[in-house]
Amino acid sequence: MSLENILSFARSLLEKVVKPGDIVIDATIGNGHDTLFLARLVEDTGHVYGFDIQKSALHETNKLLASNKLLHRASLFHTGHEHVIDVIPKDKHELIRSAIFNLGYLPKGDKSVITKPETTIIAVHHLLQVMASGGIIVLVVYYGHDGGKMERDALLRYTSSLDQKKYHVLQYAFINQINHPPFIVAIEKRGNH
Repeated sequence: MSLENILSFARSLLEKVVKPGDIVIDATIGNGHDTLFLARLVEDTGHVYGFDIQKSALHETNKLLASNKLLHRASLFHTGHEHVIDVIPKDKHELIRSAIFNLGYLPKGDKSVITKPETTIIAVHHLLQVMASGGIIVLVVYYGHDGGKMERDALLRYTSSLDQKKYHVLQYAFINQINHPPFIVAIEKRGNH
């Protein structure tokens, strides 16, 4: 297939933006695969800040980073992504170049623990206010679970309303697949806003 699948496309977007030395966010670390991917992109001069409300996610991500000898490139926090701006030092805010959110629940985890539209929108809003121009936020939206459609709809309303003079907003989705296929909403911060 010539078209990239959702996860591959998310990583392609990040690869185009994230450079060695950048500050990046994994807003939902899950099993740590995006954290590891970002840690490789930022190299030793950059840093990944990762967030999750589940201790098992932090444990698995720590293990994955350690086994790849990249633990020093990341700081993991057992808190929700709505606290991202409170946790990251203020002098690093304008150095944030990208963030990724995988919305829904932790794969192979407790399906009753899900991301919520209000906390996700707070996190995205705060990041857009402080991140570097040219920075990008990638939202991978899984919505085939209880509460998923509500989060999807709230995110689409919010991102559709962003000022086009300040942000480019892209939706990437396969529209002929069954069983609620995930899709991407990518937000690029334009110019010097």
